[in-house]
Amino acid sequence: MDFELNEEQRDFRALLREFVDKEIVPVARDWEHSGRYPTEIVDGFKQMGLFGITIPEEYGGLDLDPVSFALVFEEISRGWMGVAGILGSHSLACRMIAMHGTDDQKRRYLPELATGERRTGIGLTEPDAGTDLQGIRTTARRDGDHYVVNGTKTWITNARYADPLPVLVKTDPTTTPAHKGMSVLLVEANTAGYTVTKDIPKLGYKGTESCEIVLDNVRVPAGNLLGGVEGRGMQQALSALEWGRVNIAARSVGIAQRAYDEALAYSRQRKAFGRPIGDFQAVQIQLASLATTLQAARLMAYWAADQVRKGRADAQTGMAKIFCSEVALESAISSLKVHGGYGYSTEYEVERLYRDSVLMSIGEGTNDVLRTVVAKSLSRGDVKVG
Repeated sequence: MDFELNEEQRDFRALLREFVDKEIVPVARDWEHSGRYPTEIVDGFKQMGLFGITIPEEYGGLDLDPVSFALVFEEISRGWMGVAGILGSHSLACRMIAMHGTDDQKRRYLPELATGERRTGIGLTEPDAGTDLQGIRTTARRDGDHYVVNGTKTWITNARYADPLPVLVKTDPTTTPAHKGMSVLLVEANTAGYTVTKDIPKLGYKGTESCEIVLDNVRVPAGNLLGGVEGRGMQQALSALEWGRVNIAARSVGIAQRAYDEALAYSRQRKAFGRPIGDFQAVQIQLASLATTLQAARLMAYWAADQVRKGRADAQTGMAKIFCSEVALESAISSLKVHGGYGYSTEYEVERLYRDSVLMSIGEGTNDVLRTVVAKSLSRGDVKVG
């Protein structure tokens, strides 16, 4: 049993850590508060090849193993979770295209997606359908060599930069069960009728946009049906969300790591009654609990990522996402307590960590829903504990 990263992974983490410490940590708080788009950070992602982390090497990507994939999101989120979202939705969409796209679709899109010349996201959620994807209302009617798409998508990360955007639609709204009539269409930017209508104001998760999109009689070439066969959209989306749960688990670890780092540093600097507050037992207990749950979450995230490497891992990634996201929130709150009144101030990092951590229990499937996914896998015997 080996709990260590291999040499290649350690070197990769060191490269990521250097980039984050130099390019993200110094600017994150100010840029987040001002609403400034992190153009320079995105350029750094391009230079490092990070837009290609889930794209095969034959198309110019890095084709990272799942643990290295997790390291990307852990390290970037340690600096600023919001900008990790720029890579998150992009990498999942790229994996969908790489896994399920036709040869033509891969040739057309993956090389430019790998360099960041093109970016993408995933158009799943709707105003009335988030967790229940089978309840989407966006339809795609075949009309000759095109599909005519109508509907609304919301909470779409990278919406203003996505080209193409994989959009989950109902190509046959009458089919039962509904997922058999669902497909994914690759909708290119600037297509007539495709409009980004608004940016959604958010508590946290800033640095990348989350938008509402309206599709009004958008004509999409039939050649942009992902995989070329109707009725496979739900399975295609779920295959990406499995990696998405690793993504969220790793982001949660990054938030928890930063919360711990900030609490430890503050406990050494801040003095009360003539002593550093880290000398007091109450603060020591907080720090010990932070470190313990942080390390447990990190091992859980890496374990789940390694299970993805071996094959389908719905339960394992669900467990990791649940546990790590809750550790992120608990760590942010504990760090706030260590900081006292200053933790509530926007002049310190920890209030942003708290705001960002809340999303982790919601994204890529709410924790309560994922508990039912895990339970069903356990009941079927798909995964065993012990």
